[in-house]
Amino acid sequence: MALSLTHQIGSLAGTPVPDTSAGESSTSSATVSAAAVWKSPSANIRCAARKPDPAGADALSPPLTPCRSPSFTGIRPDLSVACKAFATDTAANPSETDEAERAYREGGKGGKSGEGGVPVYVMMPLDSVTWGNGVNRKKAVNAAMMALKSAGVEGIMMDVWWGLVEREKPGEYNWGGYRELLEMAKKHGLKVQAVMSFHQCGGNVGDSCTIPLPKWVVEEINNDPDLAYTDQWGRRNYEYLSLGCDTLPVLKGRTPVQCYADFMRAFRDNFKNLLGDTIVEIQVGMGPAGELRYPSYPEQNGTWRFPGIGAFQCYDKYMLSSLKAAAEDAGKPEWGSTGPRDAGEYNNWPEDTPFFRKEGGGWNSEYGEFFLTWYSKMLLDHGERILTTAKSIFEDTGVKISVKVAGIHWHYGTRSHAAELTAGYYNTRFRDGYIPIAEMLARHGAIFNFTCIEMRDHEQPQDALCAPEKLVKQVALATQKAKVPLAGENALPRYDEYAHKQILKASQLNVDEDSGEKEMCAFTYLRMNPHLFQPDNWRKFVAFVKKMKEGKSARKCWEQVEREAEHFVHVSQPLVQEAAVALSQ
Repeated sequence: MALSLTHQIGSLAGTPVPDTSAGESSTSSATVSAAAVWKSPSANIRCAARKPDPAGADALSPPLTPCRSPSFTGIRPDLSVACKAFATDTAANPSETDEAERAYREGGKGGKSGEGGVPVYVMMPLDSVTWGNGVNRKKAVNAAMMALKSAGVEGIMMDVWWGLVEREKPGEYNWGGYRELLEMAKKHGLKVQAVMSFHQCGGNVGDSCTIPLPKWVVEEINNDPDLAYTDQWGRRNYEYLSLGCDTLPVLKGRTPVQCYADFMRAFRDNFKNLLGDTIVEIQVGMGPAGELRYPSYPEQNGTWRFPGIGAFQCYDKYMLSSLKAAAEDAGKPEWGSTGPRDAGEYNNWPEDTPFFRKEGGGWNSEYGEFFLTWYSKMLLDHGERILTTAKSIFEDTGVKISVKVAGIHWHYGTRSHAAELTAGYYNTRFRDGYIPIAEMLARHGAIFNFTCIEMRDHEQPQDALCAPEKLVKQVALATQKAKVPLAGENALPRYDEYAHKQILKASQLNVDEDSGEKEMCAFTYLRMNPHLFQPDNWRKFVAFVKKMKEGKSARKCWEQVEREAEHFVHVSQPLVQEAAVALSQ
């Protein structure tokens, strides 16, 4: 008797991990969104009866046949024959696969004549590694990896949690579960984006478990609460250490940046045999939810609700010390004692506050320019410090380094862009806040990873002036100006074709006349879970992956790719069921 894929994968639903620390955490907010601002992509060759699709991309070349994977040797003969029947010349050409992998490690194939396509990665469950440093739901994860590989997925993204690996004592690392996960990925021929997760898990949108910072770090925060980000009301946030103490030896003789560096160095040394081959990207955590930002919109305990403007996080003694020094250097010592006191509360709207209102708002004053310049520069300097270290550690290993930036699209249509300002992005009606970030990443050869790629403007609350599509376009233009590869993620789980089409359109980067053949260098899909493997969602996902891999160079029409995907889903389903049964024995 064969078990269905959904039955085997059903156990992927996350289970809460007991929280052993106190404190607040911040969120990565998201909602579903967007209107079209992209220029129409150039026409592709299509089937005769097909009208041009305004969404852009057409199709994908067929995925590698699952029977080519070493993990499928010895399967039932009839299944093997069915698999081989779906094999194509494209899949059989190893040079094309090698070129795709090489291009990704070089930052994508955008701009190269005659090439195209965006590789798709899938995020692993947040709790893929247990407290006992083993693989959680091993059989289900193994079956899921086989299914993803058979569908043509390039690889997976996994969080490598600081709070698990260096949990008990400083300098003592336990990589147990991660070694097993990475070996599983290698066995199935999947590439890996490894996230150095220096933040707490729990409290963000979609978080299914709680993984606090290492015990010894939490102890230090309890001894010195100013190590945590702090708002003007004295509320502490335990999700990520305040960047104000980045260079101070506050963690048992080491600075936070030294702790991050030692962790990454230990990861490199333990997995050096997989770097550049299985592990192709290191995403370096820079703040809450792993994003380069301040925890300005913490959803936990109802502190913040979408679409509130959030609050500045600069009231710990280390941040205030820096602010005081900056004010004295500017000849305005009176500006150094506090942040803006008229910026409202977490759930206000811009016009509710003197600081963010459009007419005469403090954000557009001499003081506002001073404060916002300092606040955003502190965030950029934080990124510089960690990237400098990461680059030196992973140099000559064959991996790319990336940084995730939050897609804060609410109140984007206002003059002040209040929600972006409190998060540390100095982006307003009169100033582009994403070019400095892109330029900083360019100096280190890093990838700019951006969220909310699946959103459309009209899906969002119009009274909050949400504009995710316009925001994505602005970021795409900034990365092109800085010559930085752009990668994307969806902010919320979406399984519908409407969202898939938006991702396809956004990934092609048709933002101006100079876009040419540029495309995103990769896209990471949120997330491996039971819903993804439901029959209808799986069918749509397989077609989506094929279309993404085809990219701007699409040689097939939309219907042709969907027919191939339908055939593939039908042929591969028994194979996945067979694998699930074998794993359960």
